Amino acid sequence: MFAVTILGNNSALPMYDRHPTSQVVHYDEYLFLVDCGEGTQMQMNRYKIRRHRINYIFISHLHGDHYFGLPGLLAGLGLNGRTEDLWIFSPPLLKDIIEIQFGSANSILPYPLHFVPLEKEGLLLDEKKIMVSCFAVNHRVPCWGFLFREKEKPRKLNREQLDRYGIPVSFYQQLKLGQDYITEGGERIQNEWLTFPPEKTNSYAFCADTIYDETIADKCKDVTLMYHEATYLDDQWERARKRMHSTASQAATIASKANAQRLIIGHFSSRYEVLDEFTKEAREVFPHTDLAVEGVTYLVKK
Repeated sequence: MFAVTILGNNSALPMYDRHPTSQVVHYDEYLFLVDCGEGTQMQMNRYKIRRHRINYIFISHLHGDHYFGLPGLLAGLGLNGRTEDLWIFSPPLLKDIIEIQFGSANSILPYPLHFVPLEKEGLLLDEKKIMVSCFAVNHRVPCWGFLFREKEKPRKLNREQLDRYGIPVSFYQQLKLGQDYITEGGERIQNEWLTFPPEKTNSYAFCADTIYDETIADKCKDVTLMYHEATYLDDQWERARKRMHSTASQAATIASKANAQRLIIGHFSSRYEVLDEFTKEAREVFPHTDLAVEGVTYLVKK
């Protein structure tokens, strides 16, 4: 399963039982935490997230509503007996912040904690089935989005053609990797005659806090599912611009320009108690839009 569970969908102030930004990306046996706003631990309890399976945490930027929940989560993992390594990808200063907090309390975590500084766009993590990269977005402080992309899968064998050409079983693995078969007589049998194309890969783009910036669409081209902040409704576009945030229709425009299949929007301002207008305004531009609702898991693919 490739999916995203929303733990927090609000902006800076927790309000109306909405919490600051936090998400969990699921990919088969992997769990990745993206941002860790205030209350993330409680939300994990509420939605039964298996936090011991989280080995990688991604923090987009150093505004408190995106990382104030992290010290408590790190301490809680230690209290629950974690011993496995934990990796945090974040702006460089977060390492100093965390070390000061734990150092001032003379607290020592019982597991190795590794910080990887976000300093340039590119690949961050290359696992067996999935890759994670980062890209810059446009906010008041250095801020990063994250792209989770499946690795290309092996080609599928065409059993009928394999029998027809007498391909030995010992060569099946090479066929899955795209190689042609050369007979003992030197004849080349094209791979596409013997296999079917692999399944299309899927991807999820987390576009963190940002002003409207069309370059983001190029960085997230053809994603299966995109998350984009939509702090304000469109009548507050000037406020959004001054605070370097986006509106609902601006988020939808980025999704459209990126040729995304689907969009979820979040990071709602606490000035809004009811969110129905966000859906309405975004869908006028990009019909395949949904709100990022806390506790809901959105499938990238089954």
